[in-house]
Amino acid sequence: MAARKSKEAAKDQPALTHIDGKGEARMVDVSAKPATERAAIAEGRVVMSKATLDLIVSGNAKKGDVLGTARVAGIMAAKRTSDLIPLCHPLALSKVTVDIVPDKKLPGCIVRATVKVKGPTGVEMEALTAVSVACLTIYDMIKAVERGSRIEGIHLVEKKGGKSGHYRAC
Repeated sequence: MAARKSKEAAKDQPALTHIDGKGEARMVDVSAKPATERAAIAEGRVVMSKATLDLIVSGNAKKGDVLGTARVAGIMAAKRTSDLIPLCHPLALSKVTVDIVPDKKLPGCIVRATVKVKGPTGVEMEALTAVSVACLTIYDMIKAVERGSRIEGIHLVEKKGGKSGHYRAC
């Protein structure tokens, strides 16, 4: 009886696309999907003390240009997402931007990545990877002065294109 109910409940829920009928991981076959314009925006933040943020903004961090280095690291990460996330498709990205804004109210840095592609699958993972690695790079570059800084709130802000259409976080 319980097995029947769980099978019936499973029919009502959307299936996980990276799990096959046997419950094993698989890469989704996107060969029949049309190449369309797709974009994703992700965001996260690195929270730190005001003194550490002042070091970053003034350009006096011992390791150098924190924001510039994190920006490049995020772009590079987006391009290598399929090497990092096992079931992601390698994509020929058409655009990757990583914007990092110091925020004195936080205090810390707000990191936002925008990724675009014309292809058969979306770029949410590339945007999220870009933000994650940019935040990790900021942490790495400031850890000598503040090991207690926090990476927080990494999430998908918006995605456009594809069969599922437009999504915007509330």
